[in-house]
Amino acid sequence: MSTPQIIPTFEEIREMFRLSALRQEETDRKFQETDRKFQETREQMKETDRKIKRVSREIGRLGGRIGDIIEHMVGGGNIVKQFQALGYDVTAHYRNKIFGKGTENYGEIDLILEDGDVAILISVKTKLTTSDVSEHIEQLEKYRRHVDAKGSGDKLRFVGAVAGAVADQNVINFALKQGLYVIVQSGIAVEIISPPEEFRAKRW
Repeated sequence: MSTPQIIPTFEEIREMFRLSALRQEETDRKFQETDRKFQETREQMKETDRKIKRVSREIGRLGGRIGDIIEHMVGGGNIVKQFQALGYDVTAHYRNKIFGKGTENYGEIDLILEDGDVAILISVKTKLTTSDVSEHIEQLEKYRRHVDAKGSGDKLRFVGAVAGAVADQNVINFALKQGLYVIVQSGIAVEIISPPEEFRAKRW
């Protein structure tokens, strides 16, 4: 015996259409919400990209600024004559000295002044901090080990100096206590901070 077919009433058909329409509206709403979130994510990615580009430009300007400071120190800043006045017979200088590639003594020195017996190793920063001073001391120790490993440092000694376009007094005092010369911008030139009477340049 076959099961009799149940024919939905008009009201049931109308309710099915109503529920179907509601489901379609909910689906449309979810699609719209998804699209909105996608648009927000895309805008956030654009903003992130703009920030990355801005930071990259700032880093580029910072690198250029350090290069400008070094050029000013060697040229218009007359730093060579200032070290000569302190008893260093500087006859040569080198920029961006990279050393010890592929070894544990790998490092870089921003500026080196040489007088034959003594080399002055200088780190240059836009704003000098105590961390920069400590890091430069580590670079000096690495450079000492690098030169000794090459067997060319029997007579050559090193002294250190740090330079900054901006340097707080506590940083200057810290560097001097470590036996480092301190170079700062002074008006349109650069000058070596006059060390206290008890100051002795540390040699590496």
